Amino acid sequence: MSVRNQRSSYGALPYTPLLPWQVRERRFKLVGLGRRGLEPDHVYAFLDRVALDMAAVYAALAASRREAACAKDALRRQQSDHADQGPEA
Repeated sequence: MSVRNQRSSYGALPYTPLLPWQVRERRFKLVGLGRRGLEPDHVYAFLDRVALDMAAVYAALAASRREAACAKDALRRQQSDHADQGPEA
């Protein structure tokens, strides 16, 4: 079962990972005058950087999954070919 489909024993909602576009498009409420807060341009620049890193990680994960699927297919073909040859005498 994948992480996305799991429920905790407390009935919490299933885990849904953030996607790069969700990080990139996230906006924060601005603070009023005389209050402390973060510089919006710095926050959004950081979010863009995080989104780029996330996109790279997701791409690497997809490539890894494709590679694993190819390896499984090759192993299945090898096992099938070996089974078709029958028992060795």
